[in-house]
Amino acid sequence: MTAQNANSTDFLELMDVGDARDATDERLEAIAFECLSSGLTDARVASVLNILGFSGDFPCFAIAGRTATTAAGARHQISKAVRDLGGGACITGAHGDIVAAVILPEAAVTREVTGTAVAPAFSTEASPVCLGSLRHGADGASRSLRGALHTLTAASALTDIPHTLRAEDMLPERALLGDDDARRELVDAVYGSLVESGPDDPTLETVSTFLFSGGSLEATAKSLNVHPNTVRYRLKRAADTTGWDATDPREAYVLRTAISLGRMGL
Repeated sequence: MTAQNANSTDFLELMDVGDARDATDERLEAIAFECLSSGLTDARVASVLNILGFSGDFPCFAIAGRTATTAAGARHQISKAVRDLGGGACITGAHGDIVAAVILPEAAVTREVTGTAVAPAFSTEASPVCLGSLRHGADGASRSLRGALHTLTAASALTDIPHTLRAEDMLPERALLGDDDARRELVDAVYGSLVESGPDDPTLETVSTFLFSGGSLEATAKSLNVHPNTVRYRLKRAADTTGWDATDPREAYVLRTAISLGRMGL
């Protein structure tokens, strides 16, 4: 065998090894995506994620949207956008015309920046690019991915759909869809903040009375036998504590849902 033929053979063997490795990575990526989107996060899934570059208690966030062209094209665009921003680890997958990704934040890869960078991969005229919350580990990756997918479904409930939509902005709708992560956040973080000072604290009663009286300061004050300024003060304190303002119609809906779930013990 000539030296030229030997070099050619070596090159082809290296190509075969590279192709086999790429095929293996694609299969592992598909397995990881299906497991995470189904809520499977055991040690075997964590091992697969580790091979794909998601090690230990890694931080991550998810992105989901409907494709502008093909699922394969959108997945390629997402991976390229992440690499162009200085990132590396990225798991993509598709369910029909919905494409989603779990991404490791590094370099310029943040939720907002990445959401803008990958927008061309999605059709944002009828549905938004949905950003899952920043989470950690395999369980967090699954929660962020499923949150982004639920947000995409829930977006149809809005009358004015933005180009980019965060999962935390759709907590009530996600809870209605059966998203346990959204329900836990509404109950533990929002309702929990209203009751954490104990039964003698009037915050929960004030917010609840205000919400269920149609947002009337006067009606709330009369019902509670306090001055309207006292109601204003308590509502402001509740907004500072929970992060949601009862005087804003959209945020009032979040609070009403949280209070209802909390009182039902869900």
